[in-house]
Amino acid sequence: MGTVAVWLVHGRPHIRLTQVQRNLPADGREHRLGQLVRRGSAELQIGGVTARVLDDGAVMVQAPVLPGQRTLQLTYGARRVDIGLDFTPDATDLFGDGTPEYLRLHNSADRAAFRRWFSSLADLAAATPPQKLPAEINDCAALLRWCYRGALHAHNEIWQATLPIEFALPSSSVSQYVYPLTPLGANLFRVRDGAYSPADLTNGSFAQFADAKTLWQRNTFFVSRDLHAAREGDLLFYRQLEQNSPYHSMIVTGSKRDWVVYHTGPIGSGPGEIRRVALEDLLNHPDPRWRPVSHNTNFLGVYRWSILREDPQ
Repeated sequence: MGTVAVWLVHGRPHIRLTQVQRNLPADGREHRLGQLVRRGSAELQIGGVTARVLDDGAVMVQAPVLPGQRTLQLTYGARRVDIGLDFTPDATDLFGDGTPEYLRLHNSADRAAFRRWFSSLADLAAATPPQKLPAEINDCAALLRWCYRGALHAHNEIWQATLPIEFALPSSSVSQYVYPLTPLGANLFRVRDGAYSPADLTNGSFAQFADAKTLWQRNTFFVSRDLHAAREGDLLFYRQLEQNSPYHSMIVTGSKRDWVVYHTGPIGSGPGEIRRVALEDLLNHPDPRWRPVSHNTNFLGVYRWSILREDPQ
């Protein structure tokens, strides 16, 4: 703790920052840095890191997810204060589900942005002619991985140039981090049981590949067996034991949550295809095994990505 000040000189504006906490966890959360006192009517400018000042003078800093030293710059009139901050590695996993807090999206705007991008990319894939689809999308899990990775990517012109077709995409993106700039790099998916620990950075607990069962068990959490609880970007999981690949997934899309997008996986000797189906039609599927209703034992329920799990109150 400490105090940083630019003193009042001959009536000029000044600021004083007290109770300064210079060591903060690199967990992607917003943290209280200190208390700001201002005298004068100059405009306060903030630079170096993302921060804001609350009405009561509390200075809140948005922690990055990559550890390291950063500098907060406070400029008030002709005066400037530079405050060195040290963001330290953080292994907190509040839910014990294997997802570190630095990956979990902590504000509602980021969660909404992820949902829109994930859902929109699923719709884009469904609208793409099969010959233009990325070769990696060859089953339902591959579709989930492609949409998930893309939803967290930096959505710049270079990335958009890699998309197979032009498509109406959301304007705002996740701000907490961009793929692959996290401590885990490109290894987005949890593939081993257990709560998160620092050793998971290098012991193979995360990977770039995960099949449908692993995505279901280790990267999502159960919401409900009632379809009405589904939100845009949620997942429907099935277990069809009579098939060679028993686990299957579908993505709920549309602002009204009235569509699902899924990849069939191989059909016979063919590669299968991506389908976009009205949820109402799915509820009346001719094969009852695929109806997302609570009495269908093949339907595992509505699931949500672990990074969308909201902080406990």
